[in-house]
Amino acid sequence: MLPLQGITVVSIEQAVAAPFASRQLADLGARVIKVERPDGGDFARGYDTTVNGLSSHFVWLNRSKESVELDLKSDTDKQILEKLLSEADVFIQNLAPGAISRLGFDPEELLEKYPELISVSISGYGSNGSYRDKKAYDLLIQCEAGAVSVTGTEEVPSKAGISIADIAAGMYAYSSILAALYARNQTNKGDHIEISMLEALGEWMGYPMYYANYGGTEPKRTGASHATIYPYGPFKAGDGKTVFLGIQNEREWKQFCQKVIQLPNLIEDNRFNSNHKRVENYHELESYITAEFNKISSEAVINRLNTAKIANARLNSMKEFMKHPQLQERERWEEVITPNGTIQALKPPFTAKYIDYVMNPIPAAGEHTEKILKEFGFVKSHTMHE
Repeated sequence: MLPLQGITVVSIEQAVAAPFASRQLADLGARVIKVERPDGGDFARGYDTTVNGLSSHFVWLNRSKESVELDLKSDTDKQILEKLLSEADVFIQNLAPGAISRLGFDPEELLEKYPELISVSISGYGSNGSYRDKKAYDLLIQCEAGAVSVTGTEEVPSKAGISIADIAAGMYAYSSILAALYARNQTNKGDHIEISMLEALGEWMGYPMYYANYGGTEPKRTGASHATIYPYGPFKAGDGKTVFLGIQNEREWKQFCQKVIQLPNLIEDNRFNSNHKRVENYHELESYITAEFNKISSEAVINRLNTAKIANARLNSMKEFMKHPQLQERERWEEVITPNGTIQALKPPFTAKYIDYVMNPIPAAGEHTEKILKEFGFVKSHTMHE
């Protein structure tokens, strides 16, 4: 079963946030019609040429969609978009705030015309407020939401290595659309949903926000270590490779001392016999850990941690991740067709007994324009049939 089969999504989308939301819908069987500009389409197509000449961002976000090129400054092409929206279930857009209304497709007015339409507006800061028109790139939202303040080392604040503000906004758009479709089944009414990148990422910042505002101190930036738990984070082994581990409770601390660093006398040591003491005295404890780990290989460290049932991980590169044995054993890769040949893509991150998914081709810019215009009653010149 494809749970969204029969649902039509029209998306005026670019970059990451809106394409990420619409691709999740396409994975579940929705028909997604991606509206692109005639002069090159979604600008994410040109971010790089690393995937057989295509952009890594674009191939990630745009499988299973149909691409139609429309010039929304043209009255004729606006007429085409109006026709598409009249038959759509969901309309997604992430143009600059106010731009979609200036084009003549105000979401509130669309809801009056098409009462069952679910429209979704994704922006950096929302449709009102003093920040409404401020540029909102992912890095900037990470800064404004405080994510950069808690990421990196004590000396150097850092952004996350992926577009977490865009991804958060896309995921909340996706889940909100599913909720709105479910509600529409009961009420026969659509809705207008607003998603702000600042508010979406702000939801993810709950723990450090409460820690700082009610605890009185900002969480420290601790690189890949944990600000309030120790030992928790990266440690180098004798072969120069890094192993990550995390101690969650006193039972694990005891196992760690006995079976991993093989220093049972540290279990009740007054410097280390509770988590907050281990955090306070982490420099001293670190010296004991590194002294033992330096004697053995990373594989031996991981074997000891596994024996002690201590959480651990290797520091994989992206190429190593693509060869991860767990993903291969669970058969989580599938080929997807692109305009420049096939690529390997991860299957959608769920397994279910009765729900299926699709992983159809990634479209070339405007690949489906002629087909869609004909389907919706327009000839190739973008004029309506008489």
